[in-house]
Amino acid sequence: MAPEFDLLQKESEEPADRPKPLDPSGLRMVEALLFASSEPLSLEELTLRLPEGTDVLSLLEHLQITYAPRGVNLVKVAGKWCFRTAEDLAYLMHRNVEEQRKLSRAALETLAIIAYHQPVTRAEIEEIRGVSTSKGTLDVLLETTWIRMRGRRRTPGRPVTYGTTDHFLIHFGLESVRDLPGMEELKGAGLLDSAVPASFLVPTPNDDNALTEDEDPLEDGSLFDDDEADETAGS
Repeated sequence: MAPEFDLLQKESEEPADRPKPLDPSGLRMVEALLFASSEPLSLEELTLRLPEGTDVLSLLEHLQITYAPRGVNLVKVAGKWCFRTAEDLAYLMHRNVEEQRKLSRAALETLAIIAYHQPVTRAEIEEIRGVSTSKGTLDVLLETTWIRMRGRRRTPGRPVTYGTTDHFLIHFGLESVRDLPGMEELKGAGLLDSAVPASFLVPTPNDDNALTEDEDPLEDGSLFDDDEADETAGS
């Protein structure tokens, strides 16, 4: 075979081996959508808004690399994409952000139990905490939109079960509740005593939207609280 023919054949094969160049107009459209949106956008939502055949994931990955050294970063939280201030520059925003009311210790403990043990009822929260949990604590967490009522437990009184929301993941910068710290990370952060009993376990969080076998769906117009449910069961 002639050397000239070999060279021509190699040149004709090279473009097929190279990755497709990214569409500059597609990059601009994805960038514009993410900047304009007040909420994180999923891959599916972006795909529906862009021309058919656009490789949205490749565009997102390219933008993520492009923005990595900048003052804002493209991040993935709760399975969706958004721009966030770079973590090392967060201190610059403190003067411009309205001071939010801090959660009480009871609310923080309740939120942590819901995050790790969901789906969980108020009675189960109280059993884990070892103290009673006021309805006001749950109301505060519901107002933050970090937790939601999932369903009703198939037990006497049919108590409401609680779980976390996408707003919880977005606020804490998590892609999934499975990204919550495990036992070793909690110990390293000083949130757990290094001498915890050997039998102590940190559960693996699971925020699957599907109801479990012992949960019934919430019924429209019947979202009375656990206390009312207990009274109804006892009447």
